[in-house]
Amino acid sequence: MPFHPPDPFNIADYFLDDRVREGLGDRPALRTAGGIVTYAALQARANRFANALDGMGVQPEQRVLVALPDVPDFAAALFGALKRGAVGVMVNCYLTEDRIRDLYDYTRARAAVVRAEHADAFTRALRGARHAPRLLILGTPDGDARIDNSSLHYVNFTSHSDDPAIWLFSGGTTGRPKGVVQSHTSFANQNECYAREVLGYTADDITISVPKLYFGYATGSNLFFPLAAGASAVLFPERCTAGELFRQIARHRPTILVNVPTMVNHMLAHPGAAEQDLSCLRLATSAGEALPPSLHRRWDDTFGVELLDGLGTAEMWHIFISNRPGDVRPGTLGTAVPGFDVRLCDDAGREIPPGEVGRMRVRGGSRAHGYWQHPRETRRAFAHDWYISGDMMTRDEDGYFTYQGRADDLIKVSGKWFSPLEAEECLLQHPGVREAAVVGVPDADGLIVPEAFIVPEAPAEPPVTPDVLRTHARAHLDSYKIPRRIHLLDDLPRTHLGKVDRGALKRKDTRP
Repeated sequence: MPFHPPDPFNIADYFLDDRVREGLGDRPALRTAGGIVTYAALQARANRFANALDGMGVQPEQRVLVALPDVPDFAAALFGALKRGAVGVMVNCYLTEDRIRDLYDYTRARAAVVRAEHADAFTRALRGARHAPRLLILGTPDGDARIDNSSLHYVNFTSHSDDPAIWLFSGGTTGRPKGVVQSHTSFANQNECYAREVLGYTADDITISVPKLYFGYATGSNLFFPLAAGASAVLFPERCTAGELFRQIARHRPTILVNVPTMVNHMLAHPGAAEQDLSCLRLATSAGEALPPSLHRRWDDTFGVELLDGLGTAEMWHIFISNRPGDVRPGTLGTAVPGFDVRLCDDAGREIPPGEVGRMRVRGGSRAHGYWQHPRETRRAFAHDWYISGDMMTRDEDGYFTYQGRADDLIKVSGKWFSPLEAEECLLQHPGVREAAVVGVPDADGLIVPEAFIVPEAPAEPPVTPDVLRTHARAHLDSYKIPRRIHLLDDLPRTHLGKVDRGALKRKDTRP
């Protein structure tokens, strides 16, 4: 049941302005430590941004960098860019100068919206950039005047449903992320198919997110989806630690928690976890990386909040495989979201039978146009109606998918393939292990062998050691799956999206 948009179609209307036209202008849209922002106030602020961008010479389909923390102006600036017909490019406001300069040149952005406290790196990056945007710096006299003196009214650009709306960035574990060009239709389609059909967002919901808004997962679940339902979203700019998250939940009493496995782990490890009152939550979601079954069971035992694991990609924008409320199978990703066709195939593109490991391909109304300035990768990943990913999975007779890892993460030892997730789950079952990552690396003879990287529980009694973990693995794994070396780390390296950086673990210069 893909979404079929009218023409013209602009998602600033679909997600925001339509709520005001429906008479919901006085309802809370955003909840912050500073108070409530209503739908009417958010619309007025977005109109000011649209007028300010227009005055800066931003034209339809030109890129606008939104480099803001999770504050109401993030939403207003993004919607302002969409209203102008421009393309929003959401980025981390804490990027380094070199990375910002790369983004200037790669996106050729016409404008960038930043706050004064983060502006130094964005200003310095202008030097040496081949394509330098105009900066709109909030919290300065000039930047604030541009917004505050702009009109409260704006007539949205008449975008076509297939026009580019937002760039996302691929979340690969190696190399620089690629810009994924998504259309207005993609975002509305995911709202209709996933937010409404699977999660059932209502006007009574209050959402809160672990990932920040510049992640596509959070842009949807903690901004677009609640706004489409007339609901509200909690925003906080602070770094999301377990303690901060518990404080925000206690203050705002949300009904939906947008989570990731790493924070699930941190919440469970918090010394006050058992005393937390999460009874306000009707569900939590998990995505972004594999959720080990043992971690899922500990969550259920500790918090008793239904946790829905799922899978989405920047290339399809959001979640297209998910567990359902009332039908959760820990260890699986669930089933295909209505409106999406997900298949597992061999290297020749032939669909494989249930139980076998295959490469995922998916089609539906949220497929991206492709990767910006990466034609070879675009041709490889986008074939006919399908997006062909590097994710490897199994599917059972009932249609439930189980993640097996990325194709380049599978390990072949003694002629046998296995998923590192199996070894990681085994290691996580040891009470002295907080996090585990297993990768294939060459040994002295050039043969690929599994190595494990462990973040121990602190404190662990008795202290966990490589020998203890090796003995534990021998008792539960086939011999070829046992890590040859086990390294103890304070933390695991992570990518720009917070996933374990397996590429860094594989590189010889970064291993202990």
